[in-house]
Amino acid sequence: MAAPPAMAVTEESQAWITESLAIRASEADMVTLDMSQRFRRDRSDDEQALFRVALDHRVARGVLIGGGIAYVEGRKEEEMRLFQQVTLNKGIWLARTRLEQRFFDTADEASWRLRQRVQASVPVDRDGRWTVVGAMEVFFHLNRARASDKSGLAVMRHQVGLRHAVSPAMDVQLLYMRQQNFRDRRPDAVAHVPWLTLSWKI
Repeated sequence: MAAPPAMAVTEESQAWITESLAIRASEADMVTLDMSQRFRRDRSDDEQALFRVALDHRVARGVLIGGGIAYVEGRKEEEMRLFQQVTLNKGIWLARTRLEQRFFDTADEASWRLRQRVQASVPVDRDGRWTVVGAMEVFFHLNRARASDKSGLAVMRHQVGLRHAVSPAMDVQLLYMRQQNFRDRRPDAVAHVPWLTLSWKI
């Protein structure tokens, strides 16, 4: 019996840069401001910029609940995004569940998306300044805000890279990310992304 043919995909290279600032507002509260520049090709809506503000509150050891707002600007559309999230930390492991309500200027109703992320961060030196990071995240679309939208499993990300603590207040992280967008009746889209993140804490 012949094996089924492999599903075709389209592939491209992108480059992302993120700058992040974490502000400890209290013993239990953290405010995070971040912005990202995503350099993409025309078929992926060309370049994209993201601005996000989040507040996380620690309700128990290793348990954070939070939410925030984000704005995404692209050449073809703009998006305003609200989100709520729960983050669990234990040892090297982090798990985050995020629910998003996405308001596009090209849609009449909100698009609801569920994201689940699992990450491992493993120190590789005695001082803990160098850390290997590996993560996977899946995105589920919960409704169709537009006729062209896909519901169900929509995106899968795999990431691997290295984080370095330059100082107690600054980290630099460089990841490789493979992002696959699942599509109905069209080839999936796969992006290969080097992703540089600069993080400050105050």
